[in-house]
Amino acid sequence: MKRIDRYILKTMLILFGFFALVLVAVYWVNRAVSLFERLIGDGQTAMVVLEFTLLTLPVVISVVLPVAAFAATAYGTNRLSGESELVAMQAGGLSPWRLARPVLVFGFIIAMMVAVLVNALVPMSRARLAERQAQIAENVTAQFLNAGVFQYPAAGITLFIRDVTPLGELEGLFLEDARDPADVSSYSAERALLVKSDTGPKLVMVNGVIQSLRQTGTAPRLSVTRFADMTYDLGALMGARSTRGRDLRDYSTAALLRPDQALLNATGASPERARLEAHSRIAQPLLSPVAAMLGFATLLVGGFSRFGVWRQVGWAVVALIFVQLLTNWAANRAGENPAQWPLVYLPAAVGAAICVLLLRIAAGPSRPLLSRLRGRAQDASGGAR
Repeated sequence: MKRIDRYILKTMLILFGFFALVLVAVYWVNRAVSLFERLIGDGQTAMVVLEFTLLTLPVVISVVLPVAAFAATAYGTNRLSGESELVAMQAGGLSPWRLARPVLVFGFIIAMMVAVLVNALVPMSRARLAERQAQIAENVTAQFLNAGVFQYPAAGITLFIRDVTPLGELEGLFLEDARDPADVSSYSAERALLVKSDTGPKLVMVNGVIQSLRQTGTAPRLSVTRFADMTYDLGALMGARSTRGRDLRDYSTAALLRPDQALLNATGASPERARLEAHSRIAQPLLSPVAAMLGFATLLVGGFSRFGVWRQVGWAVVALIFVQLLTNWAANRAGENPAQWPLVYLPAAVGAAICVLLLRIAAGPSRPLLSRLRGRAQDASGGAR
């Protein structure tokens, strides 16, 4: 790599580090505030809040990096133009295609970062986050097992425990489920145990009775059922996840490209939808070099102006928004019909075509370097008068 390439690449990387740090901090703090309110409200410690916010960091970084790459190239190119360095480079015989080479290398560096994030770190962090959420749900459930007081663990749920033995047995249990006003059930049991399972905590009741009050027609109907033992799913009550890895985003890309029956059973997804998720991850890093090249190529179009290239910056932002809208459209269409997974690669292809078109315009005969230099000389002479 020649010295001029290293200079441009170094400039872009320095600016990228600044913009990435600022954007990640803004996005992360915004997400951390919502997590802080929810977890502290559930009685969790500050260490749990910190752990959860750190686990969400890979997702935030993967979203922010392409935007930071665009901001770095747009700002860097604007600065190079304002300090007449681009004019000097082009006067030395460097075409827009040649100047775009270090920017393209910069874009592929960011693409590799995003690829590592979305294909490795993000699934790992999501799987770990799912485990911790299930553990927190079980802990929150256990916090409601206090003896001698009426408790309301969820809307429409009333719980009372007469006593808790040193062995953890619950004596004199009363549980009323009135979430559906038309179907109210009351559970009474002599003893009960809180048992952990793969689908969340369960309450095993022994020697009890169920009283169900249902609205049938014009008059309510009461039914009474006695049981020797019965299981009540507290995991569903407390909002715990039913199975580990239920979300496709918790699995690796390789597993999604060749989904086995165990993965499909755990997620309830079809093989086409699993492959769609994998191809979405593969296509996401391709937007990074497109964003970087948009920020560079758009600013090369247009003649010299003492007022800078802010008009081109505006068009670059419009082009980036267009590519993002196309990304959302492709994701929605592919989500409706997973067999159309090739659509997820369309935004990157369209963005690359826009960059090539802009570079051709910048290098074309309609924008010769001599006319730019002549315009600059006229602006300078007009300012001297």
